[in-house]
Amino acid sequence: MFSNLKEKPADKILALGQAFREDPRDTKIDLGVGVYKDAEGKTPIMRAVKAAEQKWWGQEETKAYTGLAGDPAFSDVMINLVLGDAVTRDQVAAVATPGGTGAVRQAFDLVRMANPDARVFVSDPTWPNHLSILAYLGVETVMYRYFDSETVGVDFDGMMADLEAVRAGDVVLLHGCCHNPTGANLNLSQWKEVIDLLIRKGAVPMIDIAYQGFGDGLEEDAKATRLVVKSCPEVLIAASCSKNFGIYRERTGILMAVAQDRGLQKVAQGNLAYLNRQNFSFPPDHGARLVTMVLSDDALRADWQSELEEVRLGMLQLRQDLANELRRLSGSDRFGFIAQHRGMFSRLGATPEQVETLRKDHGIYMIGDSRINIAGLNAQTVPILARAIIDAGV
Repeated sequence: MFSNLKEKPADKILALGQAFREDPRDTKIDLGVGVYKDAEGKTPIMRAVKAAEQKWWGQEETKAYTGLAGDPAFSDVMINLVLGDAVTRDQVAAVATPGGTGAVRQAFDLVRMANPDARVFVSDPTWPNHLSILAYLGVETVMYRYFDSETVGVDFDGMMADLEAVRAGDVVLLHGCCHNPTGANLNLSQWKEVIDLLIRKGAVPMIDIAYQGFGDGLEEDAKATRLVVKSCPEVLIAASCSKNFGIYRERTGILMAVAQDRGLQKVAQGNLAYLNRQNFSFPPDHGARLVTMVLSDDALRADWQSELEEVRLGMLQLRQDLANELRRLSGSDRFGFIAQHRGMFSRLGATPEQVETLRKDHGIYMIGDSRINIAGLNAQTVPILARAIIDAGV
């Protein structure tokens, strides 16, 4: 059997990380893997998460399974965090998943099960694993224009023109905030136009929101998602706790299916639980338990929000510092978009050859499409990166 298997290409981001680790240069900078790092290059455990973990260690009495959908309390606090009061709880079916990736996978499985003929429209570019999972599942994928490399912003006219090809029953995948890999987001008026198109076409929006709190704040980052669920008949939402709670290795995510028709909630909930059973049975609980504790305790929640805000503002400052240094070195404001983008990522607009030059000559590691992880920088490395960018002719 094994002799029939074919070699699979290595994940480019993980391969880049391995190459970085093997580079002996002391001045090397890792801007590839999408993990938050502080000024010391570490991914810290957030204060409230650590406190909840210590508390739970004393309280936990069993390691028995929770349920196919996970602990209902986790669903409740996450629905509140992401959706607020945009819809009522009885309009939302939800299951815990192994990370945001697990939620994305389950959502695509649900789409395929509900409508085998559905096409999924995906932004160009998008998080590479979106495309990988869709290809593995055999779901037809259609790219729509999103990022304009000339303006280094959203190509909204191109996006809307491409979405005119959407048919009833198709799914349109949208990033809730902090678009990965570009950092360029739709504004609220553009979101309204997208919603109007989806309703007119009879398409289903699917929102991947992995960075709530990393862009313009917890509430601001959720505005677009809440507007979508208020407006559209049916919505799928894949949310991750990896970034905003810093619990990457705990694999904590949630998939929500929202319907204006409350009568559909029960059947949606049953199908989501069924998919969990087929894929991994019971979702992991430890990370979900910590999130539930933090969001249910006023003091822990306040401390978490305070630290999350520190993280967000720190990344915004790094963006501004890099834009300022590039302005000083280049004598132009052509890199001003870095300060305008949001979240962990921005695309520099460098060619693959320039990206290779940055790696080879300067020890600066980034994805081949020139996506950089802003959180991989600190005050000392910002000027080093800026000088390298200029020297590489970006």
